[in-house]
Amino acid sequence: MIESNLHIKLYYNIILTFFLIGMFSVIGTQAQNIEVVAEKGDGIYRLLTRNGLSAAEYMDTFIQMNKERLGKENSLYAGRKYRLPGKTEEIAVSSGTRMVRHEIFGKEFENVNLIDDKLKGAVYYLVAGHGGPDPGAVGRYNNWQLCEDEYAYDVTLRLARNLIQHGALVYMITRDPNDGIRNDSYLKADKDEICYPDSRIPINQLRRLKQRTEAVNQIYSNHRGSFQRMIALHVDSRSHGENIDVFFYHDRQSKTGRKAAITLKNKFQQKYDLHQPGRGYSGTVSDRNLYVVRNSYPVAVYIELGNINHRRDQQRFIISSNRQALANWLFEGMVDDFKENK
Repeated sequence: MIESNLHIKLYYNIILTFFLIGMFSVIGTQAQNIEVVAEKGDGIYRLLTRNGLSAAEYMDTFIQMNKERLGKENSLYAGRKYRLPGKTEEIAVSSGTRMVRHEIFGKEFENVNLIDDKLKGAVYYLVAGHGGPDPGAVGRYNNWQLCEDEYAYDVTLRLARNLIQHGALVYMITRDPNDGIRNDSYLKADKDEICYPDSRIPINQLRRLKQRTEAVNQIYSNHRGSFQRMIALHVDSRSHGENIDVFFYHDRQSKTGRKAAITLKNKFQQKYDLHQPGRGYSGTVSDRNLYVVRNSYPVAVYIELGNINHRRDQQRFIISSNRQALANWLFEGMVDDFKENK
């Protein structure tokens, strides 16, 4: 579920009251401040998620609402009623199609079809590179400035939407309050990106890296035993004459990270062989001592999408259908990774 604080989560509690053939209806899924009974073994996290609410998003509100009913260290009493924070989500039903509204994707893309549950049980932390005071790599195309953080973020949003459509639980670690998915060629740069849950991104590079890594790690323990991946998306900056394919980094000590990176790379190889036979593909997989990869608890893959200074690579970014293709191919590789390792 996604509300105004831009938390992406796909544990939903859909109540379908009518099945309308050929018609379109919009219904609310949860009343305001309903009460539920805690079961034996429940903690706040389990109670919230069982009722379709984001623990990361609603934990503090739940505690505030129920502080007089909680035990030591905010424990729950089995059999006692607790109030749930109010939450309303729009579900569209058209000839059996399920749809949820996620505002972070912007007006044009906020309605998301729930296609299937092939990624049910998978948890993804998506980290678009840079943001806030740091635009990352900067290139130029004609009279336009191309900023890494804007293009990496757009691809990341598209990837998140794909994952959600197929049942995954997705956390956007870097997010922008007003930049949804954009089909413009030239994405206007701004500095209002924040870090999950709603922290201002610092200027200092090491503090930025620590901030987003800690954001991932704080959530990680809530999903112990689940399939979890941290995916960081960046755009490289090299000389104007160097055309590069998408390449992948993993932590040297992570065999699973290496395997996941190879699976993603192989998907890109397959796609280029299919769509551009004879072109060849030179993307690589290697280990690298990167802070977010080394220090993130979940298996991590760091991806460079191309060279923002190379004219041909720039087409990969400024053409929106190419950004969507990047997201689609990454998604397909991540499905393969999930099937191989769940």
